[in-house]
Amino acid sequence: MGKINAKVWKFKDNIDTDLIIAARYLNTSEPSELAKHIMEDVDPDFLNKMNRGDVIVAGENFGCGSSREHAPIALKAAGISAVVAKSFARIFYRNAFNMGLPIFELPQSDEIQEGDSIEIDMESGEIRNGNNTYKFTPIPPFMQELIASGGLINYAKEEIKKENV
Repeated sequence: MGKINAKVWKFKDNIDTDLIIAARYLNTSEPSELAKHIMEDVDPDFLNKMNRGDVIVAGENFGCGSSREHAPIALKAAGISAVVAKSFARIFYRNAFNMGLPIFELPQSDEIQEGDSIEIDMESGEIRNGNNTYKFTPIPPFMQELIASGGLINYAKEEIKKENV
């Protein structure tokens, strides 16, 4: 799966799916439209400040709230390359992988600051931040395949093609 080198945007504990993408925008499921509104109720200027490939680092319970898939879809479509948090809501965790958004649980996420440049090595399970290296449990192989395929739907399409060859 490789490495992600990115700038950090920091968020607090309990960022719920309505803060990631507000319910008022859920009249569409078009990723590019959802992406225009990520995190705007937390930071109205977030989309203008971030760059494609940046990462979000948060505290505990990221993605709590509803089970909507719109949240990881919007983050991925906006160009967020990964989310690192102390913990994730269970349904968000699964939805993120199903949508092809890599996420990593890191108990020491509070040691990473906004504006830091980090390197996430998905295979070794390490995040490097300057002179600090943090270990996380590497993503299981099947979930790595989901990410590499761009999500569950793309993964299923690839598997069907393999069976028909």
